[in-house]
Amino acid sequence: MKIINLFIVLAVLLAGVYMSVYVVGEEQQVVVTRFGKIIGEPVTKPGLFFKAPLVDIPNYFPKNIQTWDGDPGQIPTLDKTYIWVDTFAQWKIVDSVKFFQTVRNTTTALSRLDDLIDPAVRNFITSYSLIEAVRKSNRALLFDETFGADEKDSGAADVDVADSKAVYKVESGREEIEKMILKQAQPKLVEFGIQLVAVRIKRVNYVEEVRKSVYGRMIAERKQIAEKFRSEGAGEASKILGGKERELKRISSGAYKKAQIIKGKADAEVTDILAKAFSLDPEFYSFVKTLDIYKNSLGAKTSVVFSTNSEFFKYIKDYKLEKK
Repeated sequence: MKIINLFIVLAVLLAGVYMSVYVVGEEQQVVVTRFGKIIGEPVTKPGLFFKAPLVDIPNYFPKNIQTWDGDPGQIPTLDKTYIWVDTFAQWKIVDSVKFFQTVRNTTTALSRLDDLIDPAVRNFITSYSLIEAVRKSNRALLFDETFGADEKDSGAADVDVADSKAVYKVESGREEIEKMILKQAQPKLVEFGIQLVAVRIKRVNYVEEVRKSVYGRMIAERKQIAEKFRSEGAGEASKILGGKERELKRISSGAYKKAQIIKGKADAEVTDILAKAFSLDPEFYSFVKTLDIYKNSLGAKTSVVFSTNSEFFKYIKDYKLEKK
């Protein structure tokens, strides 16, 4: 019986010790309350700490930087261009006592950030032109003049298509707008024990109606550029083909000229050889030529009437006389 009582006493003591300590992690801070009232200073250092069991309750809050992600919203810029703006912010709890007294938990804190940051974002976006929300400086853009409309597409929706060399002057820029949003929202968060570390515009896009118009214009511009390239290519192809035909004719005419010269020289050489050969016996040459004429002009059914004194048949006549 005594042993059982001893175990009961030890169990009670262990339970009391367990309920009398609490652990604070590296990324935590604790506000201890007793019957709903804050006692002592907030605990911001990690370690093992003691409290009155059952009556003291540790309330844990994050000590590291937290993220607030805003809902994308449709906002008109100063130049009446409707855009979708998506923002986020970084914040942390710097006064856990105020935080506990006002918002109690991070869920409520995020709701307060919605109420304070979203109006500030809308206020400054509507106060500046689209190019101010997109760019942060007047640094020259690296793009070819042919495709100069790219900056126009991302800069302002009401710029004429032909004005591909439009120059935009950034007075404040995106980073300055973010700083002004931070400056406007931060004082309103002091009462909640929250410090706003940074506000960033993570995405800017056209609304659906404007986006369709921009995409249609971009497609038309690209088609115009493509047609220009095609026409230039067709002109270059015609120039190459014309040069080829001209070169072909030059080569053909030169070859024909050379062939005719060679042929003329060959014919002259043949004629010269024949002339020299037949000049050795002119009578024989006349006889051979006359026989060629007989062969080509007289056939089996040819009827010719000539005088007996015709020179055309002199060799036949002389042949008959010699035969007699």
